[in-house]
Amino acid sequence: MGVGMNSREKMAKRAAQEIHHGMIVNLGIGIPSLIPNYLSSDCSVMFHAENGILGMGPTPGVGEENAHVCNAAGYPVTTVAGSSYCDSAIAFAMIRRGLVDVTVLGALEVSEGGDLANWIVPGKRVPGMGGAMELAERAKKVIVVMNHCNKNGESKIVHKCSLPLTAKACVNLIITDQAVIQVTKKGLLLTEVMAPYTIHDVIRHTNAPLLISDHIKTNE
Repeated sequence: MGVGMNSREKMAKRAAQEIHHGMIVNLGIGIPSLIPNYLSSDCSVMFHAENGILGMGPTPGVGEENAHVCNAAGYPVTTVAGSSYCDSAIAFAMIRRGLVDVTVLGALEVSEGGDLANWIVPGKRVPGMGGAMELAERAKKVIVVMNHCNKNGESKIVHKCSLPLTAKACVNLIITDQAVIQVTKKGLLLTEVMAPYTIHDVIRHTNAPLLISDHIKTNE
């Protein structure tokens, strides 16, 4: 996937393959925000932000920031031709109406049934859930991009979430630094492995049963 590309960039590049021309897309903070760097030039996408922008563009250069134009996390952004501004109520109405084609979110845990926990760790201060609950429930496709294990080496893909849920049975696809896993009615289906990890590594690091695709791919 490129000389010197780190795991965050690999995940963002793989997630970009799920985004297609003409889509309305909402990106979470962190790794998902890197995805626009890996879209082809002929892929026209309207990026949506809960604070009231439809049609976000690339990050502005140093000194070119507009203090009044930022994404939902407060970071400066630009806008593309055809973009529009609205208040947060309308931005959330777009989500709740089901107009967002894809949302790419980070996660603390994902269960084998596609339950998502990503908004709070009890006892720790957080800025709030933002639009995660609405996006998880109403986006047409929910993609989670996250490290496979937490800082203690424990699997973030689990049989049952131990943290408060954002939404139940909402995740369609999980992309980690080790694997790409589809959430299906029969269970979690391992379809791709991220080099240098092996199928054995992924199974060993996943605290939930995995089905193995007959046509598994390796992403270099």
